Amino acid sequence: MLHNQTQNFNINHDLIQEKLSDIEKSVALIKRISSVGIDNFIKDEIISSGAKYQLILAIEAAQSICNHLAARVAKVAPTSYADCFRIMQENKIISGQLTPKLVAMAKFRNLLVHQYGKINDETVYNILTKDVEDLLKYANELKTFLRLRNN
Repeated sequence: MLHNQTQNFNINHDLIQEKLSDIEKSVALIKRISSVGIDNFIKDEIISSGAKYQLILAIEAAQSICNHLAARVAKVAPTSYADCFRIMQENKIISGQLTPKLVAMAKFRNLLVHQYGKINDETVYNILTKDVEDLLKYANELKTFLRLRNN
């Protein structure tokens, strides 16, 4: 049962759990995809397209949670996806170390969505192998935040 403090925020825990699951599933798939190595990743358009799609799904799930918590906890409407993560940091929902990484991911998601053909596959591969763990860190920080709110 939820405690009053969390109920006062009207946090939709089912939504957050669903989006956290989406992040974790996408990251797992991204890790499998990136295990083919950079040469195969760049050569095979199906593999690189699948990775880009999973990256978009994971970042959009992270942004969905962010928008929900910004509205419910911070009572602020973000002006952009990147701004949302800053609001989360200001309200001590996520750490200052993670914020710039998530802001960069939100901006990269916009590039993937709006300028898909202009994205260098080597850049995507580097993000998959070096930065995707930040989404799992985000998920863990959110779980910690929600656990503390429920106590």
